[in-house]
Amino acid sequence: MDKSKSGDVEGVLALMTDDVVFCVAGRTFGKSEFEKGMASMKGTSFEGHSDIQEIEIAGDWAFVRSDLTVQAGGVTRRGPVLSIFRRGTDEQWRLARDANLLTQT
Repeated sequence: MDKSKSGDVEGVLALMTDDVVFCVAGRTFGKSEFEKGMASMKGTSFEGHSDIQEIEIAGDWAFVRSDLTVQAGGVTRRGPVLSIFRRGTDEQWRLARDANLLTQT
């Protein structure tokens, strides 16, 4: 698994569109709520592994279907994820939508 600290919140946010939407069981949220959640976990160690099942690109849009495992604060969550990326005018790909069904294992 890849190990990282949650200290580079700005770097992670830069990988997202301003209108990013996260869909998780029972709710959706945007970039500002994601940022607040990451700030509340400052100093927490993360480990993650993504097993990519499918990638499709159509013009300035792309999707990735994967199985994700994340360990944070002694809790492991696992499940399927569908991520949609959009290429901006600067030619950079950024996360635009992310739907995941991670559950605690």
